[in-house]
Amino acid sequence: MEASGTLSVEALREQLLQGLKAEHVVEEYTTPGLCATSFKVLVASPRSQGKALLHQHWLVNEILVEELKRIHAFEQRTLRPEQWVKEQEAT
Repeated sequence: MEASGTLSVEALREQLLQGLKAEHVVEEYTTPGLCATSFKVLVASPRSQGKALLHQHWLVNEILVEELKRIHAFEQRTLRPEQWVKEQEAT
């Protein structure tokens, strides 16, 4: 969160990197206008190992619990690190 009280992609990224020991975080500020706050994130974390997709999303939500109260729209995609590598190799 920035000093002005607004959320930033950089702040969200840092929280996810630290909180989930994420290997990769790709974030995007998707607010089309000035009336709402929207973000899209992709997180590849070893903490996703052995967890169902829903539980992976819960991990992200736990890290961003306070921020999500102030976000209008939040889209997330979670991957295990090996899934991230596989996707990068395919592109």
